Amino acid sequence: MGKIVRILMAKPGLDGHDRGVKVVARALRDAGFEVIYTGLHQTPEMIVNTAIQEDVDCIGLSVMSGAHNVLMPAVVNLLREKGADDIIVFGGGIIPDDDFEFLYKNGVKKLFTPGTSIEEIVNWVRENVKPH
Repeated sequence: MGKIVRILMAKPGLDGHDRGVKVVARALRDAGFEVIYTGLHQTPEMIVNTAIQEDVDCIGLSVMSGAHNVLMPAVVNLLREKGADDIIVFGGGIIPDDDFEFLYKNGVKKLFTPGTSIEEIVNWVRENVKPH
């Protein structure tokens, strides 16, 4: 039996909208992944420390506050600083199309916006994240 992909789902910053991340977390769990949800109001440091402690394969960030251009790269940079840049970062939320290129250049591997099907997210994780 192979290892199961471990995913940390997190809500960085002061964003209090967590319905979407809970729906995605549950769908990923139902698809056979091991999912850890950290809850609201996580700092990038808290997210990265938890990811390392839990030995996850990827981090899913949900940002609805508009702070994605600060919070998502901060998580990627902290992973790099701690020698954990093999952990893939993906994200979702209210992210304008104009910000996608910046986030991709700063290490975010995939972005999902409102209206993305759960099936698309699950399939992306299956195809792009392998257990360590």
